[in-house]
Amino acid sequence: MTRLSVNVNKVALLRNTRNLNLPSVLRAAALCVEAGAHGITVHPRPDQRHIRPADVDELSEMLSVEFNIEGNPFSPPAGSYPGFMPIVRRVKPTQCTLVPDAPGQVTSDHGWNLRGDTRKLKDIIKELRDMNIRVSLFMDPVCEQIHQAAELGTNRVELYTEPYARAFNLGQVEASLAEYARAAQCAQEAGLGVNAGHDLSLKNLGKFVEIPGILEVSIGHALIAEALEMGLAATVKAYLKILAAH
Repeated sequence: MTRLSVNVNKVALLRNTRNLNLPSVLRAAALCVEAGAHGITVHPRPDQRHIRPADVDELSEMLSVEFNIEGNPFSPPAGSYPGFMPIVRRVKPTQCTLVPDAPGQVTSDHGWNLRGDTRKLKDIIKELRDMNIRVSLFMDPVCEQIHQAAELGTNRVELYTEPYARAFNLGQVEASLAEYARAAQCAQEAGLGVNAGHDLSLKNLGKFVEIPGILEVSIGHALIAEALEMGLAATVKAYLKILAAH
């Protein structure tokens, strides 16, 4: 069964509009875990518009399930934000998903381009693995790039699925699904695990996980939006029902 990691960034985004700690990120994460979610994902950014370093610390102390921290490993300190790698070194999560976000970027919108100089990225991957942290690289579904990711020593890739979600909405899902299936096969042949995430939803997830070997999906924006109608626990259970059927 593909595992579900719930991204709670949007809970933090709403909380940060008022100084009331409402809604509580910790309570939201606990509800997700109680409903059966296999993990919790956060993506702390330098502008701290949603998840803050203190949230990461508190979640790390509370969680007994997989903790996945996403972010750009080259993100420098900014104000009270200590930089991405100092957070990871302190918390030592189960998994670290490295994403090539620029400072202030609204959301992740592309995978790594590994055609250039990747020595620093390779060193970071080694450091994370030496700390017994599973490493995943956020990648577009391009076999050449995935093969290069394997050469850097990562454990997994996370396929960036917004193009699939867009194709699904346009009724052009089969060609997109075939592209992602090829990418997943390339990753598995290279010895990599395959995760996926971005704009997956209750509507489009079932079709996507027909692809063999998807180990984990990380879902936040759609899940939190759907939870406004269905409730958080019920929404998590609805996702798990889809995953269990595949």
